[in-house]
Amino acid sequence: MYIGLGIVLLVLGLILVMDVITVDLSFVDDGALGTILIVAGVLAIVLSLLYAPPWRREARDTVVHHRDDPRI
Repeated sequence: MYIGLGIVLLVLGLILVMDVITVDLSFVDDGALGTILIVAGVLAIVLSLLYAPPWRREARDTVVHHRDDPRI
């Protein structure tokens, strides 16, 4: 779930760092905000892979035992 959020933050950060879109706010530096978003995106991706790795998910198999009961 957080992989998608990480990718979005990473893309937004790269857009701001590469000056594709400039934010015209006097108190916000585009490069610094982009760097923060890139770090947050990478951190979200790494943490999501550590806490819920797809290769560690257990398969939920249903085990059915059949008994041969001669009384039935």
